[in-house]
Amino acid sequence: MHAVGIDIGGTKIAGAVIDEDGAILDQRRTPTPAGDAAAVEDAVVEMIESLRVSTPVSSVGIAAAGFVDAARSSVYYAPNISWRNEPIADRVEARTGLPVVVENDANAAGWAEFRFGAGQLVSDMVMVTIGTGVGGAIITEDRLFRGGFGAAAEIGHMRVVPGGLPCGCGRFGCFEQYGSGRALQRYAEQIAAEPGEDGRGFRAAIEANGSLNGGLIAQLTSAGDPGAIRALRELGTWIGEGCASLSAVLDPQMFVIGGGVAQSDALLLGPIVEAFEASLPARGHHPEPRFEIAQLVNDAGVVGAADLARSRGTGRG
Repeated sequence: MHAVGIDIGGTKIAGAVIDEDGAILDQRRTPTPAGDAAAVEDAVVEMIESLRVSTPVSSVGIAAAGFVDAARSSVYYAPNISWRNEPIADRVEARTGLPVVVENDANAAGWAEFRFGAGQLVSDMVMVTIGTGVGGAIITEDRLFRGGFGAAAEIGHMRVVPGGLPCGCGRFGCFEQYGSGRALQRYAEQIAAEPGEDGRGFRAAIEANGSLNGGLIAQLTSAGDPGAIRALRELGTWIGEGCASLSAVLDPQMFVIGGGVAQSDALLLGPIVEAFEASLPARGHHPEPRFEIAQLVNDAGVVGAADLARSRGTGRG
């Protein structure tokens, strides 16, 4: 049976009807009324009703950035949409008459990659999502690992540098301060401030545009700019070291790297794997995981949320 997947982001809400094979049959997008919890709920309900008009659906999965409870019913804390202990599943169920599952957005994306993308041939997988911050999802023995309270896999907040850079979570030295898109921009700005040739491309971009952003860095990377390649290598080194720590604990068969920065593909995977191999404990004495780039990109959240809703109670997800 088809299911609806909803992915609530800081700027937009995406929704789609997903079939049993993970294919998108119909989809919608609307701006997120951030800061207004009731308006977000209304937008989600309106999207569900719009999507179910032409296609019968059995359930709804909602993916949101934040902490979701173990019952996958309430959102403890969603910073971008002002939800605090919000019983969103019950509210949407009451208004639509459909069973609803709520899941962290990174978990939903990781589940989509496991079921329909890069991770289909393994049973144990870690997805690392490189965006403004760092998100993650853990699949172990074909199940989504959620932890005792539902808030597992917040890998962006592993502390990698004691007393390091301040993080939005209130601590210092978190992984996402060194392995995220925000960190990549910081590396680029540092290179631009140097007097050497590596910063020439960045300085020209700043002069023409007023500042650097992810799009400009991506353009320079694609053009083979030495400063951009160096900044990406710095980012990849931190990601690889973080993955080595995760591997020592979780022993996955595969790491899937997602997020916008991952579209640099081999330019990012190369330094990730190099740093991973240099940091992995007891290397050479047991099999090592593969590294793959995520395949579903921007559709992962809706696809994963819908499949988790469909598979609820089956022992999967």
